[in-house]
Amino acid sequence: MNAAVVTPRRRIAIPLVLAGITLVAYFSALNRNQPLIWAVAAVLSASLVIGFAWPHWLAGRLTVRRSGPAKAAEGKVINLSVTVENRGWLPRFMVEVVDRLPFVGAGEGRAPGGVSLGLIGYIPGLGRRDFEVSLVCEKRGLYQLGPVGLSTSFPLGLAEARRAGKEGSSTLVVYPEIFPIAAWPLQGAPSLIHRGGHFLPSGSGSAEFRGLREYRRGDNPRHVHWPTSARLSQLMVKEYEPLASPCLYLVLDLAADANVGRGKHATLEYAVKITSSLARLACDNGMPVRLAGQGKQALDLGTGQGEAHFGEMLERLAIVDADGKTPYFRVLDKVAGDCLAGETVVTFLAEPSERVLYTLQSLALLRARGAHLLAVCFDRPSFLPSGGGVSVTESALFAGLLDLGAQVVPVRRGDDLMRLFNR
Repeated sequence: MNAAVVTPRRRIAIPLVLAGITLVAYFSALNRNQPLIWAVAAVLSASLVIGFAWPHWLAGRLTVRRSGPAKAAEGKVINLSVTVENRGWLPRFMVEVVDRLPFVGAGEGRAPGGVSLGLIGYIPGLGRRDFEVSLVCEKRGLYQLGPVGLSTSFPLGLAEARRAGKEGSSTLVVYPEIFPIAAWPLQGAPSLIHRGGHFLPSGSGSAEFRGLREYRRGDNPRHVHWPTSARLSQLMVKEYEPLASPCLYLVLDLAADANVGRGKHATLEYAVKITSSLARLACDNGMPVRLAGQGKQALDLGTGQGEAHFGEMLERLAIVDADGKTPYFRVLDKVAGDCLAGETVVTFLAEPSERVLYTLQSLALLRARGAHLLAVCFDRPSFLPSGGGVSVTESALFAGLLDLGAQVVPVRRGDDLMRLFNR
């Protein structure tokens, strides 16, 4: 069965009109005393009684349950299982299953409302009906589902009876979509080289030989200097002065006025998708990665590696929202205070033009601390319904980023992110 969005119905007009016609029929019958008019009035009265009473009788002995996954990925299809049971002896007809599923329509920015999961034409006495509904998780987020219920206005559509399900509400976490990135020239922090053979991308630099020292537990065996070890009869290893290794610092802008667009075509949604994909690249290649941002609550996930760390990042990114008041340059100033020399700091720029100069100053501070900059610049007007305003890519910020030697990736609404990040 396919789900459909339930729209509010104006059910009061038809009963009022029918009640008015019934009163007119009775008034005419009293004045004319004709059997036919009495019969018409009786039929109209019976229609009113049946139209209001029968829907409540139909829903009275029915129960409904809905079950489904607690976690899903953005853009993927999930299956919801629905069971409707008739605990009465008599059959029921034309019963609709209605649920509150906020993720339906979230991609377009629609307000959450009731969703019709299906219309059941016939349920036998003491019987049940089972069916599945396939729905697309349009947008990442944490959603409160339900409660699921039943609705019927059979047979005349004069009144609608509703009955809530027994299961109550449940939650669904939709994780952000991840697109593959084959390689990206990320650069890293000097203090992390030679700690387990991190992946070194192109342009990240190398290390200089500093001297020899005695072997210590945990040293990389590949750095043993065998000629000297044989001459001194003890293991000696080469010591290096590190220049670079991969380390990634992802910094989201969670200020409310920096997020433009609706639904899945908002700048924050693009930023979260890019952040998740870069984090996937880092964890797949053993790169240390961390995450920061400042909304109503601080987003602060320390440096880590591996699947467990990536899973924790996805949990945070699934529920993060642009609900903060802290300007982005304040967040970048804080990042500059603890970033490592040589670390790649990924920034997402979609803020109002009046804060451009402050942001440039914070980015210059990051460069002075030895950080490399990867700036994702959103073309703000393309995300606005009117398409008006000053484009970030045409502003002083864009020129300032180039002066700072930053890697700049301009992003417009509707861009193919996988193509942008796999050039």
